[in-house]
Amino acid sequence: MNILHAIRSFIRTADAGSLAAAARTLGISAAAVGQNIARLEAHLGVRLFNRTTRQLALTERGAVYLAQVRHIERDLQRAQAAVTDPDAQPAGRLRIASSVAFGRHVLAPLLPALQQRYPRLEMELLLADRSVDHGHEDVDVSIRIEPQLEEGLVARPIAQIPFVFCAAPAYLAVAGTPRTPDELREHRCLLFRYPLDGRYLRWGFVRDGLRFDAEVQPALVSDDIDALAAMAARGGGITRLAAFVAAPYLARGELQALFQDEASSDVRASPEPMRLFLCVSDRRDLTPKVRSLLQHILDALPPAWRIDIDHA
Repeated sequence: MNILHAIRSFIRTADAGSLAAAARTLGISAAAVGQNIARLEAHLGVRLFNRTTRQLALTERGAVYLAQVRHIERDLQRAQAAVTDPDAQPAGRLRIASSVAFGRHVLAPLLPALQQRYPRLEMELLLADRSVDHGHEDVDVSIRIEPQLEEGLVARPIAQIPFVFCAAPAYLAVAGTPRTPDELREHRCLLFRYPLDGRYLRWGFVRDGLRFDAEVQPALVSDDIDALAAMAARGGGITRLAAFVAAPYLARGELQALFQDEASSDVRASPEPMRLFLCVSDRRDLTPKVRSLLQHILDALPPAWRIDIDHA
């Protein structure tokens, strides 16, 4: 028995949830995957999966074994990268997790060009506004906003993206245009509720170098930024959007940016930007394929948004 092939079949089946799906990722037949797992179970003397005609689920011992062996495939990839040609093109699977808005509006449109440049890359994009577990979910790299950072991750700041406070012209014509953050308390506010812990994301500003949160009253709430943008464009109230979400609405005149007037008496109060980080589990995970993704993102971002990673 080739123990490494057997373990790889086991890991992929546990992640994919079926023999057929695992077989597609491995490029072998479902029967071969099943045989590999059967040999591994016989070798260990334990049952790793509970099998029915409709479902394949890890046993308690299978879950324990998965946690212990999950790193093996990644360690082998690291070892190969360490001894092969450092100038070789990035290759292999690259599973990327991203916050939903950045992944949808920025990252997804960029990936086809990266794959065309490096055709041996096999990329998968997971979008989630929650704490993605790199080890348990077999993620190579994640793109996170600051509230998603966790202890133990290696996080490199890559961008500082402006937030835009905005509302539909029709709403502002009726409710008036706030000139200072303090006036937001008098308006209908559309807030993002963070799925991680159910709290609202606060509306931060910086005045004279000091950060503060605007006092707001939630009128409409969602855990999806695109939903908030659509509601604001239909006159729902004022919302806060990342610049890459707000841009098309502003260009079409469906939303109007606030706190942009240089004549404002409170011009020193500016919206706090969104800091974006590239995260890996270990510094050794900054492999050529991860670095190629990082550089591809940086090259695509407006220069004003980029953070020089060599000096971050």
